[in-house]
Amino acid sequence: MKNTAFKNSTVNAAKYLPALAVMTFATSAFAQDAATATTADATTVGLKAIGAGLALGLGAVGTGLAQGPIGAAAAGVVAERPEKFGQMAIWFFIPETLVIFGFVGFFLLK
Repeated sequence: MKNTAFKNSTVNAAKYLPALAVMTFATSAFAQDAATATTADATTVGLKAIGAGLALGLGAVGTGLAQGPIGAAAAGVVAERPEKFGQMAIWFFIPETLVIFGFVGFFLLK
């Protein structure tokens, strides 16, 4: 049985991506020509915060999407062959590095 719920939610999310991009960058399109240093600093800090949040958030989402099927398969393997637990644990923890990389990126941007 295919996971159509995930596919449908991905398609629905893709519909709103152009609108999100327009709303995100519309403020910079209507900005005045002569911006003060304070505004530029605030924009830089804000964009760094958005980047840090995306680094951590998307890393966590990627890990969650990867670990679901891997965990189900690992549980099946361990149920049939308990001696494979160590190998399956390694395969289960590999996607967790995405969150670690996102966490590092979070602190580098902060």
